[in-house]
Amino acid sequence: MAPRKRTTSRAFTLIELLVVIAIIAILAGMLLPALAKVKARAQSTFCQNNARQLGLSHVLYGHDHEGEFPPRRNQNRWPTQLQPYYDDVAGLACPADKDPNQRAPKTNSFNVQPDAAKRSFIINGWNDYFREVVKRSFSDLTNDGMKENAIRRPTDTIVFGEKVTGSTHYYMDAFEGQGNDVDQIERARHMNGGRDSKAGYSNYIFADGSARLVMRGQLLYPLNLWMVTDYWRTNRVFSN
Repeated sequence: MAPRKRTTSRAFTLIELLVVIAIIAILAGMLLPALAKVKARAQSTFCQNNARQLGLSHVLYGHDHEGEFPPRRNQNRWPTQLQPYYDDVAGLACPADKDPNQRAPKTNSFNVQPDAAKRSFIINGWNDYFREVVKRSFSDLTNDGMKENAIRRPTDTIVFGEKVTGSTHYYMDAFEGQGNDVDQIERARHMNGGRDSKAGYSNYIFADGSARLVMRGQLLYPLNLWMVTDYWRTNRVFSN
């Protein structure tokens, strides 16, 4: 009987292992930024879909209330008033909004009170309209709602925007302090954004019910898209 040939397998040397690890690290370094961008885009799209649902809810509410949008209240605010028109309070939150003080409700968590749910959006307080047209201060507007037909440029007038993480404001009051459109709005949450970034986008819902991303520098200048009256849309000085 012929003797069997012994087969031997050569183990990797330490240098070869280090080379393989280095190649894997390089590939991971190339892929991770791309994966991060894909995740950021997915979060932005998910948030925009939530915004569209919120915009539709706002329009339907107006249709059922003689053309008047949700009135300002200190209890049962707009998340509660609009609840019959959106599916779940989970849609009030954006996945890119990492607020450690709020816990996002689970899907179909209908037992969560809307005003207490995790929320990434803030509604327009319509300060300029009530001051210039109705002659009333924003601090004296409980139970007053904005009339749909008073908004002359519905496709370019913001109803909802993304608020800064940690903000407890429900209403965007442009005449409060330095202006909530400056200190309470997150203008660059998506796509290379961040509050201190000079780039990036955030989602906004407009009076016609549409939702879209608006670039940070195009929100307040040359037109302040939060305002209704011509004077305040065009003649106020803002930082971008």
